[in-house]
Amino acid sequence: MTSEEIKEQIVRIENYISSSEYEIAKEIALELKSQINASEDVIVNAKIHNLLGNIHYSQSDLIKAKEMYTYALEKNTSVDYKIGMAGNLGNIALIYYQLSNYDKALEFNKAALTINTEIENISGKAIIYGNIGNIFNILQEYEQALNYYTIALDLNRELNNLEGISINLGNIGNIYFESKNYSKALEYYNNALSISLSNDLKYSISNIYGNLGNVYRQLLQFEESIKYFSKSIELDTYNKNKRGLAVNYFNLGELYFFQEQISKAKEYLNQSLSICIEIEHKLLQMKIYEILSQIEERVQEDKLALIYYKQFTNLKDEIHNNEIKRKVFQFDQQRKMEEEEKERQLKIARFQEQEKILHKILPVNIANRIIKQETFIADHFTSVTVLFMDLVGFTPLSSIVPAKQLVFILDTIFSMADEVIDRYGLEKIKTIGDGYMAVGNVTTVNKDHQKAAALAALELIHTMKEFSINIPSELGNTVWIKDVPEIQVRIGIHTGEVVAGVIGKNKFVFDLWGDAVNIASRMESNSLPWKIHVSNEFAKAIEQHPEFLLIPRGEITIKGKGKMNTYWLEKQKDC
Repeated sequence: MTSEEIKEQIVRIENYISSSEYEIAKEIALELKSQINASEDVIVNAKIHNLLGNIHYSQSDLIKAKEMYTYALEKNTSVDYKIGMAGNLGNIALIYYQLSNYDKALEFNKAALTINTEIENISGKAIIYGNIGNIFNILQEYEQALNYYTIALDLNRELNNLEGISINLGNIGNIYFESKNYSKALEYYNNALSISLSNDLKYSISNIYGNLGNVYRQLLQFEESIKYFSKSIELDTYNKNKRGLAVNYFNLGELYFFQEQISKAKEYLNQSLSICIEIEHKLLQMKIYEILSQIEERVQEDKLALIYYKQFTNLKDEIHNNEIKRKVFQFDQQRKMEEEEKERQLKIARFQEQEKILHKILPVNIANRIIKQETFIADHFTSVTVLFMDLVGFTPLSSIVPAKQLVFILDTIFSMADEVIDRYGLEKIKTIGDGYMAVGNVTTVNKDHQKAAALAALELIHTMKEFSINIPSELGNTVWIKDVPEIQVRIGIHTGEVVAGVIGKNKFVFDLWGDAVNIASRMESNSLPWKIHVSNEFAKAIEQHPEFLLIPRGEITIKGKGKMNTYWLEKQKDC
């Protein structure tokens, strides 16, 4: 198979996992595994086994999942493929977490974090910090858990990883829930739910519904609580998420026990217990045995109550023993984490300073692509709007205005222009002497870019008519002002297609090329003071907007283009 065919198959597997079609995903993965040369395609082989691990994990077959993850780790380690190693280590940590072996989970998370820090894999670090937060949460070390969740949230916001942001917000909500700050918990849960619903993140939605159910149970709003638990069960059934089902059946059982509906409580608790035994969810088993013991005691089934109580205490002792060992490990782990965190903060501070400078030079999304080490940036856009503005008669000023004051005037004018352009969602591309160029629908999507450019042009004219030269006294004598005529502007606009890209190795320049740029420039050079000169194509694009007045200029000769019908753009008097 070619590398492209392998990539396509891997994407298919991932998509089937996302849609909970695990058996189809497994079938494709096993077929792909049989078709590759395991000794040559080591990384691909490891990737397939990791995907098989994800399938088994989603089906709650933790032993088989661990086997797949361990195999993938061995293969990735043999070729020192660090990003794969970090992912495998994090996945194995999840297995131990689900088995309530938190010491082992922390150990593997630490190893994964070390590699992710070394290779500066922000996405991987965000996942691990969140997973470590989960461990501290289980240990009821809420302050430390909140710290790790917050670090993970910041990293995911940096990456604009909506799924990660939703998960972290939900986890922070869990901390407030455990602290009995239910209003704050609801705030975080609802923020997480909004993101998850907007992006159809089914697993996150299910978890948040369950969390909301718990809050409303504590607020004694039982109907609302049952509604959310039921929604969560519906999604978990669709996703074939056994762990989620176990948790929600337990939640319903606990709620009915609280309401003294013993029969319903036992029904749901036993459903949860059956799944917990299957997937080895010891922590939840312990809680179920405790409630079942109380139920049997209440109905005077003392023998059965004692059996359940013994099962509860046995599991509690097992988890407690793990906790003692874990706390010893935790002390050293926390110290190392703090040292790594200080180094991370220093790196982030340096990176942010560099990032700020780059964002001032280039459009934000272009700067981010360079930061991500994209080496060749070139894009084609079929529909953009290009705007040129020129300061009429400004050039002669350079002979009478001192240098600092001349630059101050230009900086003031173009800073005002920047504010107008930003306000209407356009992007400043560059200044050329006393000329200014901006574009719409290139660096950010703007479906109504023609209207935005028209509004920006009208405001630029209005702003410049209000402009008056006011030079700070510290820049020197301003006796020359009396000899300076009014600074006027003219504007030209055209809409069409362009090519955009970054040129240069040391001093990056983002620029546009194409007929749309040339025609917009010609519109400006053939314009008049205080006029907005637009092409026929641009006029057609905005003619349906009643707030604009298009006055035909007639057919004029445009250099390099011949005869063109053009228009003057004005604002309707009643708008």
